[in-house]
This record gives sequence, C-alpha cells and structure tokens, in this order.
Amino acid sequence: MRFRSTRNEPRTELNNWGSTLEERRALDEMFSVTYEELRRLASTVKRSDPSATFTPTALVNQAWLKLARSPRFTTTSPLHFKRIAARAMRQVLVEAARRRGSYKRGGDGAVTFVVLGDPAAETALCREDLLALEDALKELERLEPRQALLVESRFFGGLDVSETAALLEVSEATVHREWRVAKAWLKHRLRPAR
Repeated sequence: MRFRSTRNEPRTELNNWGSTLEERRALDEMFSVTYEELRRLASTVKRSDPSATFTPTALVNQAWLKLARSPRFTTTSPLHFKRIAARAMRQVLVEAARRRGSYKRGGDGAVTFVVLGDPAAETALCREDLLALEDALKELERLEPRQALLVESRFFGGLDVSETAALLEVSEATVHREWRVAKAWLKHRLRPAR
C-alpha cells in the first residue's frame, strides 16, 4: 500500500488496525513511509531542558506507540495521518508534563514550539504553560473545533499554511485569518490574571 501526498488522492479506509497481519503490515508501511516527515514535524518541538528525554526520534516513537495501540484508526491521506500524529505528539507531551509535575524533580522542562512560516509564533512553554495551553485548546475545541484543529496542526504538528489549508479543505486565506483569531483567543485565555 503506497501513499502519495496529493490533494486529490482516493480515500483509503484503514479500520480495526491490528486485527489482521495484513492490516498491521499496512500500518507499519504507512509509518515507515511517513517516518522522516513525522521526525521533521517532531523536530519543531525542542526541549531546552538538558535532562529531557524527548528527542524528535523519541517523541515520534512515543506517538507511534500511542497510534499503534488504537483499536480503530481511520485516515484519508498521509496529510490526515500527520494530523493524527500531531495530536498523538500533543498527548505525549502533555502526559510527560503531567508526570514531570507529579515527580517534582525541579527544573522548568521548557518546551519550544516552532510554527513553520510564522517565526513570531515561536514560543517556549514551561510545564505549567503547556498544561494551561492544553486546557485552553480543549475549551477552544468546544467553541471553535476547526480553529482548535488548526492550532494543533500548526503548533504541535508543524504543518505550514498550505498543508493546513489542504487538511481543513479551506483556502490559505481562511487559514491565515483563523490562525490570527485563534492565536488572539489563546493569548487572551492564557494571559495571567491581574
């Protein structure tokens, strides 16, 4: 099973992964085909804590383990797969931040996110900020699901404007507009109380 990164590719349904050897092989092949791209996406997340365990490779591998354990997995394209992988990476980082907080080892364990095509959006988050961002994204998902997906795809997945537009099936102008609105909403939501 080969996957192309074209916008008009046929839909491929991948359900009940792991129920047959053939399905497991297809999922493994999808991962190997997209591995370097996922690693590139994960490299947008850099730990500034020297004792951190998440290199881009480790983050992709942890996200892969999370994806491989899913009883049902449906995708329409490699781009959709990258979006799902971005969500898995987000979950891995949040889980690690929660664990790190419970261990109380010290150090801020800051995470720096680089948003492709938007250098002004590069930001470093400490554990508390990452958890606050997670809560804010959950709230945004309830209010504006597409904007939450856009933020997740760009911020955690490193997708550029054109990839995000293709994923959401909207124009690049819509991505730019909703990106500005979502960033403003998050900035307002995450600002410290006075």
